[in-house]
Amino acid sequence: MVFSPEDYSLIDFGEGRRLERFGPLVLDRPCPAADQASRSAAARWAEADARFGGRSPNGGAWSERPGLPERWTVSHGGIRFELKRTDFGHLGIFPEQAANWDWIAGQLRSAGSVLRVLNLFAYTGGCTMAAARAGAEVVHVDAARNAVAWARRNAELSGLAEARIRWIADDAAKFVRRELKREHDYDAVILDPPSYGHGARGEVWRLSKHLPLLLKDCARLTAGRCRFVLLTCHTPQYGPARLKSLLEEAMASGSPGQVTAAALAIRAADGREMPSGAVARWTAL
Repeated sequence: MVFSPEDYSLIDFGEGRRLERFGPLVLDRPCPAADQASRSAAARWAEADARFGGRSPNGGAWSERPGLPERWTVSHGGIRFELKRTDFGHLGIFPEQAANWDWIAGQLRSAGSVLRVLNLFAYTGGCTMAAARAGAEVVHVDAARNAVAWARRNAELSGLAEARIRWIADDAAKFVRRELKREHDYDAVILDPPSYGHGARGEVWRLSKHLPLLLKDCARLTAGRCRFVLLTCHTPQYGPARLKSLLEEAMASGSPGQVTAAALAIRAADGREMPSGAVARWTAL
């Protein structure tokens, strides 16, 4: 299910930027994946209600029309997201993940039983809410307390305040290791790891160093009962082939399964596709 045009659309992209509609607002933001592309609707960029610029380690700044709402909402199916313009140019949603939300829901609804799902690097909860709406018991883990609070607001907006969701502000890798010691297990794992990051207590995350071990720990956490693992990534060096190889290696000693992988992209109004990361999916045979 794609977004309705009233909730989200990619109007144009190119020259290192993207022009998008999120509900009533049109926003102009940086996009490294659009560096090599040319804009196809140059005149439409003047429609932007707000423009983000000046990236630095401490963020950047928005220039915007007066009177814009500080927060607003958009929907995808029955999931509602509260959006806001952050100091790093993010809004609280990654639209390219919509296909994964639908895929998660399909996997869980076809399971025939209540599955236990672990969502790591869970951000504002799109995958968490998709899984909860499909009847799963979900453990939502993100190192940033503000992101966990944001995800809880989204769940409330989506009518999921009483859903079976545990909200955890913790370092993903440390949480998984503790779950292994507790002998807790899961039927499915969802991961959307960043290139770099810091845990709740200052732990350092480096994708190239820590992802292979985390995937192997997730394989142990789901040993003998895994239904699926969903891995997405927005780091340029980690395309579909690399994610597929990492997931195959991590899951090799467990139950039989297959891995599919693909590029993530968002289709613009003119039919062009803007690259938006990669996804690999392990499913049980």
